[in-house]
Amino acid sequence: MKYPKEYLDEIKLRLKVSQVVGKSVQLKKRGKEFIGLSPFKNEKSPSFTVSDEKEFYHCFSTGEHGNIFDFIMKIKSVGFGEAVKTLAAEAGMQPYRFSTFDEKKEKKFQTYKSIFKDYVSFFHLELFENKNLEALNYLKKRELNKQTVEEFNLGYVPWKNNFYNDLLKKYSEEEINLTGLYYKHDKSGKFIDRFNSRVIFPINNLTGDTIALGGRIIKESKFAKYINSPETEFYKKGRMIFNLDKAKKFRSETNEAIIVEGYMDVVSLHVAGIRNVISNSGTALTENQIELIWKFFTNPILCLDGDQSGQNAAIKIAERLFPIINENNKIYFSIMPEGNDPDDYIKKNGKENFIKFLNEKKIIQTYIWDIYSNRVAKNNPFAISKFEKEIKRLCFSIKDETLRKYILEDFLEKIKSLTPNQNYKPYKKNYKKQNLQILNETKKIFNQKNNYSKENLIEFSILYLILQYPVIALRKIEEISEFSFISEKNNTLKNKIMDYLSSNKDYKNLIEDLSIDYKNLINEITSTTNIKNIIDKKNEDEICEIFDDLSTQIIEIDKIKKIESLEADLINNLDDSSYSELIRLKNQLNSD
Repeated sequence: MKYPKEYLDEIKLRLKVSQVVGKSVQLKKRGKEFIGLSPFKNEKSPSFTVSDEKEFYHCFSTGEHGNIFDFIMKIKSVGFGEAVKTLAAEAGMQPYRFSTFDEKKEKKFQTYKSIFKDYVSFFHLELFENKNLEALNYLKKRELNKQTVEEFNLGYVPWKNNFYNDLLKKYSEEEINLTGLYYKHDKSGKFIDRFNSRVIFPINNLTGDTIALGGRIIKESKFAKYINSPETEFYKKGRMIFNLDKAKKFRSETNEAIIVEGYMDVVSLHVAGIRNVISNSGTALTENQIELIWKFFTNPILCLDGDQSGQNAAIKIAERLFPIINENNKIYFSIMPEGNDPDDYIKKNGKENFIKFLNEKKIIQTYIWDIYSNRVAKNNPFAISKFEKEIKRLCFSIKDETLRKYILEDFLEKIKSLTPNQNYKPYKKNYKKQNLQILNETKKIFNQKNNYSKENLIEFSILYLILQYPVIALRKIEEISEFSFISEKNNTLKNKIMDYLSSNKDYKNLIEDLSIDYKNLINEITSTTNIKNIIDKKNEDEICEIFDDLSTQIIEIDKIKKIESLEADLINNLDDSSYSELIRLKNQLNSD
């Protein structure tokens, strides 16, 4: 049995020839093509060429020529079926299984596509042959000429049309209903055209077959301005990209694709001469969609509307996709000015200005930093502490371990710009001896603090609060008992305090009693921590909040240390239980 053409075509569309060949041959870019030494013959000068645009390789030394399937068959000495399986796996596709069920499903899919083809063709012709002035005037107003309408195969579905009856002459009711083009009216029981009174935009798969529609109403109405086909057996919104079937033809010219929100944005940019434009059709951009886009364009630019809705959508997309970026596949953000969408902007300002605007794009980590940091109250240690935790959570979600390290380091370096400047005014030359002693003492404390880690200072702050406010500590005794300090001596003191509080009703002598064994450590805590300045004039509730924030930091530090330790272990020994624990901790860290 033969593999379906659509299955083979999708493999070829998902994989560039240079991507497949590049695993066996060292290629260099030359114009639109690649060159390298022939894998079929020993040679000193390159005679082997690869063209992603034409989807073939050619060896001038041996005359070998073919597509990606031919190359795998030759290079690995396997049959066609094995080559298909190998490349399907590389393309992230399920292996094709030939069965009665598959045959039925394939036949059903062919019928599904045929119905869409008939529907779109009919309403495309309806637009011009019946000269629907209302629709034509709308398209003219949107500056779409006949050539563009034909290129995108746009159509118009008049109110109360009878095309359903025409379809029934060729297809069964069950086959038509599978497409989602019609829905049954609750009262009348009649089938209603879902796209009544709308301009329709065909949504095509990678091979150019229409499998769904988008519809734009052209009258003022209580109904939604845009609608999409419902999900069907053959159409999943989270896996489809509008206009990718056309835009992919330009992948040999650029590694950038412009991702916009709507169908009209795509068409307007296309009319203006920008052809590498696609749309996620109003849905939140998914991992599946960006993975598909990356197959053709490694540096896509998300260009959403400048309203609040567009900005909110952009940051959510950035957070969702941040974990899967890597050194080869990136994503950039270029959010429109407020009150503009790409359609409006390019019509007002032209192609050149639009391209200039895109050149100011921000890579995903810069975009996230700018959005997050603008929300932070500068010089507020609590706000900055919360912000740092958010940034860390986000960075730990990055799957590429090396990239995660460098992005986190970059973020932590930038956080310094949010903290108070430690600039001291110069002292007068005629200061008194007492002032000199105070200055020296300050220097001594400052240098002393520099010898402590951030974790140790947080532990000191918690211990200071426990010692000064034992009543609050007793209320939180279970919480305190759950976490451990990194410093062994701090942890010993903490446990000793908890034992004391559990067995004594009078807390007045707490510090005095503990000083017998821990005098030096208590003095060290008291002289080093800054928490005493922060809690000055704070009420009990406010002190509880500070304590909770410090406790959260300690718990999070403990999880991060465990994660780092597990990751280090897994590099040398991939143990299932360690891996499961690592995933549990990361999920816990992200959900806190």
